[in-house]
This record gives sequence, C-alpha cells and structure tokens, in this order.
Amino acid sequence: MSALLKVGIIGYGYMGEIRHRVIESNPHLDLIGIWDTNIQVKEKSKRCRIFDSFEKLLKEDIDAVFVCTPNRYSPEICIESMRKGKHVFCEKPPGCSLDDIKNIKTAEEDSKMKLMFGFNHRFHPAVIKAKFIVESNRLGAIIGVRGVYGKSGGQSFHKSWRNNKAISGGGILLDQGVHMLDLFRYFCGDFDYVKCFTSNSFWKFDLEDNAYVILQNKKKQTAFLHSSATLWKHTFQLTVILEQGYLVIEGLLSKSGSYGRERLIMGKRQFENESNAIGNPVEEITYFDCDLSWNLEVEEFARCIVQDVPISVSSSEDALKVMEIIDKAYCDARLNTKQGD
Repeated sequence: MSALLKVGIIGYGYMGEIRHRVIESNPHLDLIGIWDTNIQVKEKSKRCRIFDSFEKLLKEDIDAVFVCTPNRYSPEICIESMRKGKHVFCEKPPGCSLDDIKNIKTAEEDSKMKLMFGFNHRFHPAVIKAKFIVESNRLGAIIGVRGVYGKSGGQSFHKSWRNNKAISGGGILLDQGVHMLDLFRYFCGDFDYVKCFTSNSFWKFDLEDNAYVILQNKKKQTAFLHSSATLWKHTFQLTVILEQGYLVIEGLLSKSGSYGRERLIMGKRQFENESNAIGNPVEEITYFDCDLSWNLEVEEFARCIVQDVPISVSSSEDALKVMEIIDKAYCDARLNTKQGD
C-alpha cells in the first residue's frame, strides 16, 4: 500500500486528538485540516490548518474524514461527507438511534464511498488472540459469553455531554456497552432475542446508569452484559464459554491505564479424572502491554480505500446490527419499567 491519502478530522475532543496522533504516525495518511466548534482547538493543533466549518473542510482536496463529534451531530456529518465524495471513518456509536445508522447506511450505498466505525476493541491484542483460538476450534464451539464493562464515574461525570440525552441519545449502554455488544456479535454472530433492565438510581440522569442485557441467538448461544456507571472501578471483563474450556479477557489497554493490564486467560475443561483440583483447571495466562488497536483499525480503513475493497470489519452492517440490539434493549427496558409500576 503506497498511495498517500489526504484526510481531515471533524471534531477535536478526546477522540479527535487520538485520531490526530494515529494519522501522524501512519505513513499512508496526510492530515490536511481540522474543524471543531471549540476555538481552543487552535492552541492544540498549531501544526495543522483549522477550518471555520466542516463544509469548508469538505471542499478541500481530501480523500477521507474522521468524524469524532458527539452522537447527535455525527449522522449529518457522515451523510454530507459521503455525498461530497469523501470516505468516512466515524467514531461509535453510529448516532443516537437506529434511524440514524439506517440513514447513514443509505447514504453510503448511494455514494459508493467507504464507511467504517470505531469499534477498536476488535483490534485489541487479547481480543485478536481470543478470536484466533475460537476459530481454531481448539476448545470447541461457543456455549455463551458474559461481559462486564463499567466506569467509576467521577466528580465531573454529571457534566459530560454523554449524559445529556439530547446530545448522546442514550446512557451507559449506548456509550460504553455498545463495545461489548459488538464483541458479542464478533464472537457469536447475530442475536435474535433481547431482554433488558435498566436503572438510574444513583446518578439520576434521564438516562440509564446501569443496563443488564440478556441475549440469545438461534444457535441457543446466550450472552449477558452488565454495562455500568456505578462500579466505582474501571472494569472490563469478557468471558467466552466453550465446550472444552473457556477464555477470559480481563483489563484493557487504554490511555489512562485505569482498566488494568490487559490479559487473556485460557482454561481447558478438566473433570476429576484429569485434575486433583476439581473445578480449578490449569490456566494459561498471556499478558499484553502494547495497544495498537487505534493504529490497526485506521490501517485497515486506509487499506480498504487504497485497494478499493469492501469494509469487512467494523462496517456499517456491524454498526446497524449492534444498534438493532440496543434499540430492542431500550424498548424492552421501557416495557419492563411499565410492568413494574
């Protein structure tokens, strides 16, 4: 892959800065400019041209844009960017609602541009290795998966736009749980049945601060997610239960390091005729200290553009399917709330 792609960044908050660093480290990408509503972005990005509007940025001779805006604004920007002939990499979630991703997907199909979403957890080293083990069939077929993903909140948590329903569209399930649901699909495929209970008993937002989701597919694989803003400790744990053992991903490489050291635990099923410690099989633990997930997903995005091949990982179809799950979960949660009145 030798072609040089000219790109822009729309939105320069936390994720915009991360994308800036990744773009600068990629020899196949050339950052042309940035747009953000915050004038302080000029101080953060003195090395790059700053535009007055995203429309002006789209008029430039660029190949692609990285959309790093809050959920409410990303659908319009994605759609307009593709209409202007730009490929799009958009952060998760794909808007505030199921209708948002449907509209984005329609624009993608009409424009024939490439569209990829930032489900970077697929590119984490522990997930990559776990996926390889599952596909090798070393431990048999998947019986079910279980995930816990949570935040500690913080003193300024209530001020975050992520907890403003008009801007975010949903609470902790849409903001963070969407990653775990995407991984459930990554390992098990589509789910057909969804049950969900939510609460906002601590933070008192008009959005959920806890969501408990149970899923099942036609293969009878069952998944359970607890997505929480009240764990008081940054937590990531994904368990894959298989016929002949299990895989556990604990910790998550992140900028802050607050989720703990990333590791993959693999245990093989052992009954009492194979082990002296009943219920405690021998485990193999692999630790990971280098997070290349941001770089790997952007490299994949660039490769698909240069080689003109379809986006096959973190595609608009992946985004649509995970938003369908979240839509069903929110609908079911409202039903459960009414039944509990």
